Amino acid sequence: MAILKPKPVIAIALCLLVALAGMMTYAGFLVVGVVADHLGTGRATAGLLLAGVLARFPWIRHGKLRIVGLLPKTVRRPFIVSLFAFCLLSLLSQGEYVPALFTGFATAFLLTYPWFKKMIFKAGQNPRQSIDDNIIDGEFREKKE
Repeated sequence: MAILKPKPVIAIALCLLVALAGMMTYAGFLVVGVVADHLGTGRATAGLLLAGVLARFPWIRHGKLRIVGLLPKTVRRPFIVSLFAFCLLSLLSQGEYVPALFTGFATAFLLTYPWFKKMIFKAGQNPRQSIDDNIIDGEFREKKE
């Protein structure tokens, strides 16, 4: 269907991405609010605190550009997912089911994003079986003298 009618498929995909961005933004707003409530501060202070913990900055070391942050790369995703899960449980305990639905969707998306990313990019690759057997594939290298 995507090949036959690309414009409607692109429009639907764009609408889905806009809806996803809105849901994730609202879920982030809810997380900042829950963190602010539990810390007893305002939303601005809680947002700045989370921004300081999750920020990454460019850093040049040994002539190479790197990105450094307070949290290591292996801890960043579990920390964010645990924040969203904490917000979800907090909202459910307060009986706020609609905001909990948005937060639950965001948590589920964060957990399944690596799988979606792998499946989307894997689907775009050409399988090796479609190569014609009559074509000889070779690699040539020049010797430096």
